[in-house]
Amino acid sequence: MFTDKKSKAPAIVGNQQNRITEGTSITGDLISKSGMRIDGNVQGNVKTPSKVVLGETGVIKGTLECENADIEGKFSGNMTISGTLTLRATAQVDGDVVAGKLAIEPGAAFNATCVMKGSVKQMIEKKEDNQDSIKSQNHLFERQERSSKPKTEQSV
Repeated sequence: MFTDKKSKAPAIVGNQQNRITEGTSITGDLISKSGMRIDGNVQGNVKTPSKVVLGETGVIKGTLECENADIEGKFSGNMTISGTLTLRATAQVDGDVVAGKLAIEPGAAFNATCVMKGSVKQMIEKKEDNQDSIKSQNHLFERQERSSKPKTEQSV
């Protein structure tokens, strides 16, 4: 009837959201299994398999790796988004971006090199196809070159 054990409900990972409020500054790496909303300043790496929302007052200087990102504030650095990157009208992004999908509202400042995730695979396949094509053309050229050489007479 009475026990000394107190059971706690297990925390459900992924349904909780981390929040860095305005006026908070963090220098270092943020790694989480759940999503996060950043309205403060972060200098470092942010990594999560979930969604990141960078609020209008939020600033990230460093790297961002996540599934989806909704940017309203300032970002500077390298960003890798496996899903959708959404830039709101107040967003300012500088750096290098790799994203699965990209949505940009009018007014957003997007000063970055951007590679679409599907494009990387297509670029690699295209490069491999071109290399195979060049090899086969060289092989064909060598065959033609051999057949067009004059045959030398054999001495008896």
